Amino acid sequence: MNIPTNSQVSSVLSGFPSQDASRSMSSAAALEGVEEPSELREAFDNFVGQTFFQQMLSAMRKTVDKPAYFHGGRTEEVFQGQLDQVLSEHLTKAAADEFTDPLFELYSLRRA
Repeated sequence: MNIPTNSQVSSVLSGFPSQDASRSMSSAAALEGVEEPSELREAFDNFVGQTFFQQMLSAMRKTVDKPAYFHGGRTEEVFQGQLDQVLSEHLTKAAADEFTDPLFELYSLRRA
């Protein structure tokens, strides 16, 4: 079984933009007492992006069958879920604002 090492995983994830300090808070913590529009926008992007990308990765995993040999069993499935979560966080930071713009505008109109 070809298991990637920490350095290989780090090199793959290094292609994603790094997390800046303003986006370090979780979406649940960001929603509490949010007053500034930029904080609200970040919380909105995090929630929508992570939900979308998590569902997309989950659907993509369902289309691929388990290999006949070298399948890691339940342990592999658990760690694939964790990997999908990390990937969805990185994809959210990289691209969520591109497709959440129209959603956020509609949300802002309803609040006003």
